[in-house]
Amino acid sequence: MTPLYDLMLMLDPTAPEGRHEQILADVESTITTDGTLVGKHDWGSRRMTFEIDHRKEAAYHLFQFEGENPLLERLDHNLKIADGVMRFRTIRLKPGSPPPPTAPRSEPSRPREDESETTTVAARAAADAPAGDDDES
Repeated sequence: MTPLYDLMLMLDPTAPEGRHEQILADVESTITTDGTLVGKHDWGSRRMTFEIDHRKEAAYHLFQFEGENPLLERLDHNLKIADGVMRFRTIRLKPGSPPPPTAPRSEPSRPREDESETTTVAARAAADAPAGDDDES
């Protein structure tokens, strides 16, 4: 039985026009040449937990496929040298694994007001206040 894999791609949202489509077409072509494409999911642009190359967001794409080691090696090589690929991860799934969740299409994330800075300033101001000001009798 051929193993089942998940390939998660994080693509650079500032890549030139058409670059994402080219990367996705290349990945799909490589998979279908030496394996079986089971599913393809576009999870859209999402804010990342940490910046990569000074980018706060990435376009997420998930491929599920069946294949052998030569396919994995070819994908690994091609994705490492492809411009526009920020990160990728291939994971072997255990038999009976549930299907991937469908990512809800949400509105593009907007930068939050820096609430933590306001809270920190207020907390710091309270800590710096002279003690005993409340006990004026």
